Amino acid sequence: MSTFKTITADDIQTTTSTLNQLVDVVQEDISGSSTRKSFQVFVTGGVGPGVTSSLFQTVYDQDFSLQTSNAVMDMTVGLFFTGSTVVNASTGKDSNGKLLFPSRSLMMREKVDNYKQFAQVLLGDASGAFYSPGVNAYDSTATNTGVQEGTTGDRIEEALFLNFKRLFARDEIRKETFAMRLYQTGALSRYVSAGGTVNTAGVFANLAITSVSGSAIYADVGSSNTQLKYFGGDVGLIKNTSNTDDTVGLMWYDHGIGVIDMGKVFKADQVMSGSVSAMSVAGTQIGDKSHASRAGNGYNGTGVGLHPAGYMIMSGNFIPNFMVSGSIDNIINHVATTRFQSGSLTAATFQNVTNINSTLIFCRASADEFNYSSNPTFRDASGNIVVIDAGDDTGQRSFSFITTVGLYNSNNDLLAVAKLSRPIEKNDEKDLTIRVRLDF
Repeated sequence: MSTFKTITADDIQTTTSTLNQLVDVVQEDISGSSTRKSFQVFVTGGVGPGVTSSLFQTVYDQDFSLQTSNAVMDMTVGLFFTGSTVVNASTGKDSNGKLLFPSRSLMMREKVDNYKQFAQVLLGDASGAFYSPGVNAYDSTATNTGVQEGTTGDRIEEALFLNFKRLFARDEIRKETFAMRLYQTGALSRYVSAGGTVNTAGVFANLAITSVSGSAIYADVGSSNTQLKYFGGDVGLIKNTSNTDDTVGLMWYDHGIGVIDMGKVFKADQVMSGSVSAMSVAGTQIGDKSHASRAGNGYNGTGVGLHPAGYMIMSGNFIPNFMVSGSIDNIINHVATTRFQSGSLTAATFQNVTNINSTLIFCRASADEFNYSSNPTFRDASGNIVVIDAGDDTGQRSFSFITTVGLYNSNNDLLAVAKLSRPIEKNDEKDLTIRVRLDF
C-alpha cells in the first residue's frame, strides 16, 4: 500500500551529461565480401548484358546475412560537377542541361549526383564544393569556415564519403578521436592478374590486388582548437598524422560523415589496370598494354585484348581514368579491398557521444513521515500497531521499510516506478531522501 506526498518544483532538477563509446572497425569488415553489401540499383541497357552497380555499399560488423549483424557505415564516391575530372570527360550537355559522356565512361552522372546530395545535406547548397582545408596559409582571401571557401587545389573534386550509421555514431562523433588507416598506393606487382598468374593480354592488373605497403594514418588532429561550424554542424579537418600540414578531408561530427579527398590520400597518378564493368559484348577487343591512352575522358582502348561481355580491361591513372571508367561498385570494391587492406588491424576508429538529459526528483521524508505503513497487516483488528515483542514494556517506536517509489500526476495516474536495490528502514530518528533519476 502507498503513502503519498506532494513533490514541489524545489524537489526537481534537470541536468545534461554525455556517454562515450569507442568504436573500432577492423580491416576485414570493410574488405570482406560477406560483411560489405552492395545494392544493385543502377542497371544499364543496350550493348551486351549491360552494367549493374550500386550507388553505395554498406559495411556490417559481421556477415550481413545474419540477423545479429549491424550496419556500421555506408561508402560511396562522388565527383564535383565542375571539377577537372568531370569537365575533361564530358562531351557537353543536351538541350535539358544534362551532362553527356562518352560510352567508355560509366555512371558519371550518378557520381556527380552523389556529390551534390552530400553537398546539399552538409553545405546547404547542392552546387557547393567541399574544401580541405579552405582557410589556410595558401588562401588568404578565404573568410568563411574552411569548408566552402578555398583555393582550387584545396577543393575536393574526387570524394570518398564515409557515412557512419546512427547506431554507432550516436548523437555525434567526439572531436579528436577519429582516425583511419589507408594505403596510399595500389599493388606494385608487374603484369599479373588478380589470381596471381601472368595476364595473357600483358596488362598491369592491380585493381583487385591488395596493397601491402605505403599505409598512412589520417586523423582529425587539432579539431578541438579550430571550432569550424557550417550548415551541417561542427566540422573538423582530417590530416595526415605524419605531416599535420597535409589536410586530406573533413569530418562532420553531428552527421557522422567523413569526406575524404581521394586525390590526396591516394597516389592520383599511379597507373591502375584491370577488369572494370563496361557496355561490351563477348570478345570485344579492348585493352592497352602500352598505357598510351590514359588522358582525358577515361580509357580509350586500342584493341589488344579480348574480354567477356559486360567488362573491359582499363589501364590509366587512378585519377582521372579509373574515376571515369569504373562504376561506383568498381571504385568502392577497389578502395575497400585494397586500400583499407584485409586483416585484423583497425581500419577506422572513433569515440561517439550520447547526450543524456536527466530529470532528478528528490523524494524527501522527514523524521515524522513514512514511519507507518498503510498495509493492512501493519495493524491488528482493533486498530493497534502490531508490535514485534508484545512483552517488551520499554516502548517500541514505529518503523517501516521503503522498497518502491511511485511518481503520480495530479490525477493520481502512475507515471513511473523506481525500485530500490534493497529495502531501507525509515523511523522517527532519521530524515531520508531518495533521488529518482529519469534519463531520456
